[in-house]
Amino acid sequence: MQAHSQPPLLTPQIPAGDEEKVAAIFSAIEQHVGFVPDGLRLYSFSPTLLQNFVGNIGYFNSGERIPPKLMAMIRYLVSSRANCGFCIDMNEGFLSNMGLSLDEIRAARSNPEAAPFDEKDKTLLRLALKSVGEAGSVTAAEIEAARAQGWSDRDIFDAVVQATSNRAFNMVLRAFNIERHGVYS
Repeated sequence: MQAHSQPPLLTPQIPAGDEEKVAAIFSAIEQHVGFVPDGLRLYSFSPTLLQNFVGNIGYFNSGERIPPKLMAMIRYLVSSRANCGFCIDMNEGFLSNMGLSLDEIRAARSNPEAAPFDEKDKTLLRLALKSVGEAGSVTAAEIEAARAQGWSDRDIFDAVVQATSNRAFNMVLRAFNIERHGVYS
């Protein structure tokens, strides 16, 4: 994938009066990730959407129900299919930091079955990916297969929402030419 050469179409402007709210959210992100990704900087146009988006990220990354490594792989593969360089790079970094090799991570891009997960996790991964690429073709048998692997209906719902939410985020970033981190540097 080539580096994106177009400048971003929008430069984030924090609404007057919301500077402290956005600064607090960005501070929390920086403490957790080490920096504020440009994709999240874009959301500073709407502090409420930023807060909700960051809350969703926290929920999905909590590991409370679905392992964070699986959630990151869902985001990574959805982003790969959407050709969103920013999210591909970000999630590749997360997966690498979680102990996966770049070869393992990148092999899953062309073949999700190569993802280094057990069959239980691959069942949910396949369902999440299908929900984005072929939403109308998800079957009761696929839902039942996920249940048979031990996933609850909530887990199935969460994985599908993570995949489809990530796809929406990919489209927002691509719409405004946020293809790589550093465009707002």
